[in-house]
Amino acid sequence: QVQLTESGGGSVQSGGSLKLSCEVSEMIYSSYCMGWFRQAPGKEREGIAGIDSPGSPSAADYADSVNGRFMISRDSANNMLYLQMNNLKPEDTAMYYCALDPGGGYCPAGKDDYRHWGQGTQVTVSS
Repeated sequence: QVQLTESGGGSVQSGGSLKLSCEVSEMIYSSYCMGWFRQAPGKEREGIAGIDSPGSPSAADYADSVNGRFMISRDSANNMLYLQMNNLKPEDTAMYYCALDPGGGYCPAGKDDYRHWGQGTQVTVSS
């Protein structure tokens, strides 16, 4: 069973930065999508970034709410996914999750039918 483990969350002041990491226990797919999601209390889960597997010509995709501030990246050799978050705002406060789905080819930020999910890491941004 593939396991995803997020880390790197914490508390930061508005305007600050954090980098989230997601470790995949074993990459069993040759092509796949990976994404970052967040969910704030009382709100629906929001897909904020998606990225295709190595070799894909597709660029990463971002939700409008984070575009220009967040960057998704991966280290395929080490089965890692990252989310660099800059210029954080109080409205970015949420539990952040990473996800993995086989197939790849088209990995928009809004895709949410992922097969594998992590347990989440909390990000809190104070004003």
